[in-house]
Amino acid sequence: MESRSLAREVALLVLGQISEANINNLKINALDQMLTMGLDTLFNHWREQLDDCAHQIELAQEELFINNSDDFDKDDIIHSRQLLLNCLSKSQIIVNTLSDTIELTSLLSLRDQETIRVEAMDRVKLVIENLSNINTSLDNVMDGWRLKRLPRIDQDILRLAYVDIYNLKTPIPVTCNEAVNLANRYSDEHGRKMINGVLRRLQNKSS
Repeated sequence: MESRSLAREVALLVLGQISEANINNLKINALDQMLTMGLDTLFNHWREQLDDCAHQIELAQEELFINNSDDFDKDDIIHSRQLLLNCLSKSQIIVNTLSDTIELTSLLSLRDQETIRVEAMDRVKLVIENLSNINTSLDNVMDGWRLKRLPRIDQDILRLAYVDIYNLKTPIPVTCNEAVNLANRYSDEHGRKMINGVLRRLQNKSS
């Protein structure tokens, strides 16, 4: 992971620890605490996902055991197979994300950690200082939707993308790619589609 990509991810984790009611009362010296809380939230999320995978595997095993007879129904086989395929798919996503998370925590302990933390905090401050303008601008390209109706993680991914484009002057293709990477890791399928659509319209508006 490049340091700039890592800074975006750290910024996303920090933003996730700030309640909407207190978003304008951020204390800069609380970054370490919020970062720790963000990582704890991340680990808990993936622990829950792994527990869900284990539960689905148990269900599939139970169905295979119960229906292990001559009158084994084809629909039962299909259903059990689908449960196992879902587990494998989700497990692959979790393993890949855990790998990146381990890399994230390792990189934060290296010599570049101060640069990463400063850049992450700069992004957080830019989002907070320009929150009203960012929200209005994103609402204007939401195509009949509203930013506040999205899950908080999707809102923050879009806000960080906006900061990249308009404040940090990051090339739009790079910004979109980074936002999509974050969406792939932290959002669901609906969120990824929404983020992609908003970024495309934001890109057209900025062209």
